[in-house]
Amino acid sequence: MSEKINFKTNAIRILESEKINYILHKYDHDEGFVDGVSVASKLGEKYSQVFKTIVTKGASNEYFVFVLPVDKEINLKAAARVAGEKSVDMIKVSDITKITGYIRGGCSPIGMKKKFKTVIDSSCLDQKTIIVSAGKIGYQMELDPQDLIRAADCIVESIT
Repeated sequence: MSEKINFKTNAIRILESEKINYILHKYDHDEGFVDGVSVASKLGEKYSQVFKTIVTKGASNEYFVFVLPVDKEINLKAAARVAGEKSVDMIKVSDITKITGYIRGGCSPIGMKKKFKTVIDSSCLDQKTIIVSAGKIGYQMELDPQDLIRAADCIVESIT
């Protein structure tokens, strides 16, 4: 990225501390919250390369994080199976900040307030690089899927 940034999110700090290479992408978000498909379009990237972060709560009251392509829907039965839960449900939008430390539209799978079991869709392995939230609305970071798996301590499974 050519422009100098004057902020560092937890996600960026972690990548830098682990010496993981990434490219920071900026997109216009003047209209407020922007969904993942719109972000991919604004960046001019394929939907299969841009991933969204979904936070769920299991029947056990534990939280789980799922990372999947922006144009796909999470299969909650598959997600529950991978999480070892009877069921999982998406958390309320109003609870995102309290649980993760990030806001809606800027929730990165890296650097949440607490460490949650994190699962990334196996389709990430089909990509040379993937793009996820950098932890702030208007910013995404592009990195090797293996680096994201390591930085977020992800399990790789099919969840779509």
